[in-house]
Formats: sequence, structure tokens, C-alpha cells
Amino acid sequence: MLTTWILLAVLLFWAVGAYNRLMRLRSAAIQAFGGLDAHLVRTITMLGEYEATLLPERSPSDARAALWAATTQFGASLAAARARPLDTAAAAALSTAEQVLNVAWQAVVRDSAGAPVDGAGDGTAPGAAADEPPDDQTMAAWIIRRDQQAAHNDLARQQFNDAVAQYNRAIAQFPANVLAWLFGFHQARPL
Repeated sequence: MLTTWILLAVLLFWAVGAYNRLMRLRSAAIQAFGGLDAHLVRTITMLGEYEATLLPERSPSDARAALWAATTQFGASLAAARARPLDTAAAAALSTAEQVLNVAWQAVVRDSAGAPVDGAGDGTAPGAAADEPPDDQTMAAWIIRRDQQAAHNDLARQQFNDAVAQYNRAIAQFPANVLAWLFGFHQARPL
């Protein structure tokens, strides 16, 4: 009888310790997403600043319109992921939205590189027409800024992915996977 009580006590203490470990790893992954979220919000802010630097009278090109639509989609996906950072569907939507945003940014870069920057051939002085794209130096500065922001995002993403990998390994190990199943812990998707 005493052996049964001791065995139950050991099992209870193990279960509490394993549950606390799972909660710590889950919290670490959520906290890592918070850091990534801050960097991704800076990306959205940077793209908004880029759009604000362009002249308002200028009708947006297809590439600029696509970039703004992709930025809006990315912001909505980020808000959904922020509400449930370890949800696989939200993470998949965020990853897809980020890929679309990157493609749209590259289209804007290509569009600005192919457009006449100095007004050549239209009889206007450099910088005089309202429908001119940003000059080469200005666009180069935005490209550098975007690349720097992407590097920060990649570092924060790696920290999140590392935390998710630790969490996923912990809930897959036996016998902790029994507790994970019992308390509703699910595998998270890295970004």
C-alpha cells in the first residue's frame, strides 16, 4: 500500500514538472513570436513610409498597387497570427502573405529600375514631373533599408523557429506527449 502511494506521488510530481516544462517552452515560443511581431510591424511601417514619400498626385503603378495590397494582406495575416502565434493555419497564412509581400516588393524594385528617372525624352527637367518614380539614389536607399529590415526579420524568425522546434520536440517525447494530448498542446508551425 505504501509503495502505491509513493508511486502515485512520484507520478504526480513528474506530471506537474512535465506540465510546467511544456508551459515554459510554449511561453518561450509565444514570447519569441512577440519579438518577431515587432520586426514585422516595422516592415509594414517602413513600406507605409515608402508609399508616403511618393507624390500623392501620382497615380500608382500596378507594382505599387500590388505592393500596397500585399502589405495590407500581410498586416491582416500578422494580426491573425498575433492572436494565435502557435496556430499552424495562422502561421501558414503569415508565411504565404510574407512571400507575396516579398514578390510585390521585388516588382516595385524592377518597376523603378525600368522606369525613366530623369524625365529624358519628355522635355521635363529632372524631378519636375509629378508622375516620376523616386530617383535612383532614393530607391537605392529604400532597397538598403528594406534589406536591413529583412535581415532583422530573419534573425527574429530564426529565434522563433528555434523556440518552436524545442516546444515541438518536447510535446512529441514520450511520456510528455500523453500530457500534451491530455491538456491540448498541439504542434506549432515554424515560419
